[in-house]
Amino acid sequence: MCDGSTKAAAPIDAAAAAEAAFERVRGAGFPDGIFAAPQLRWAVIGCGAIANQMARSLELAGRRLSGVCNRTHDKAVAFARRYDVERVYGSPDELYADPSIDAIYITTPHNTHIRYLVPALTAGKHVLCEKSITLNSEELGQARSVAGEHGCVLMDATTILHMPLYRELLRRARSGEFGRMNLAQVSFGSLKEYGDLTNRFYNPRLAGGAMLDIGVYALTIMRLFMDSQPDELTSLANRAPTGVDQTSGIVARNASGQLGVVSLSLHSKQPKRAVISFDECYLEVTDYPRADRGTIVWSADGRREEVAVGCEAYALCYEMADLERAVAGDAQCSSLIDVATDVMDIMTRLRREWGVVYPEERGR
Repeated sequence: MCDGSTKAAAPIDAAAAAEAAFERVRGAGFPDGIFAAPQLRWAVIGCGAIANQMARSLELAGRRLSGVCNRTHDKAVAFARRYDVERVYGSPDELYADPSIDAIYITTPHNTHIRYLVPALTAGKHVLCEKSITLNSEELGQARSVAGEHGCVLMDATTILHMPLYRELLRRARSGEFGRMNLAQVSFGSLKEYGDLTNRFYNPRLAGGAMLDIGVYALTIMRLFMDSQPDELTSLANRAPTGVDQTSGIVARNASGQLGVVSLSLHSKQPKRAVISFDECYLEVTDYPRADRGTIVWSADGRREEVAVGCEAYALCYEMADLERAVAGDAQCSSLIDVATDVMDIMTRLRREWGVVYPEERGR
């Protein structure tokens, strides 16, 4: 568990937030029990921010990466030197062919994921894939089919699926303690200046837009607390000058009448806040993508119960640990891909209603 009492003002971006989280656990002992399953030998594709966080996360656990592959070989060499990675691969095919590698973390841009997913899974590698796991439902269906055919685990790295806080809150919700879940209200707003519109946030050739970048978090937390997949969706969206989705409001309802209300923006700051309302209480979680604490406000007397579980700094450790558990046969961890599939179906349907189509999707 983290001691969050020393948290300062919220960092202005995700990379700064991750750095601050690492600093808070510097010198602390790594918790027992995170990596409970037999350890796998990991490689990473990509050398960006998430790959660096992955390598640092393994260092916290006293482990290290076994391999790295990157489009720019010199960057992979520098990455390997920095993190004492055992091997640098000259190509993805060389990585796939290495029998000593058990699992691969794909950290490249959204629109490239499928080109790495299919051959990695075909080669018998288990795969943890950074969000958004694919561009659309068809690609995810293809990847799941290949994983099933080759007996591999495919896992979505969206942090909400893996943070212990949500496991605990879901356990209590499903026990009936909170009563019926009625409404999820979830917001996420970033201020990304237009500037050079070839940046990844607004560039359709890099699968830009709010939905795949931040909407995946909001829709995942909404779906987690609903009893079933929403079948009714109503929405409005404004597009950026490049044509990708910039700001949107979404209302979802499932067959049992549970509602979700989601607001997203890439060009207007708003809190990362999730409020999940039940008959007996509501849950409030701020900065929810890697949250390690939340609040339960009980309806009967207004009492506030603070819940702290896990640690923000170990977010990527939880992801890798869940994949290792799934490989070892943990059914709960294996089923996380079903939630990811539901979320992908929502995102794909909404983007198509908004007319947001990426170059890879044209002609389908």
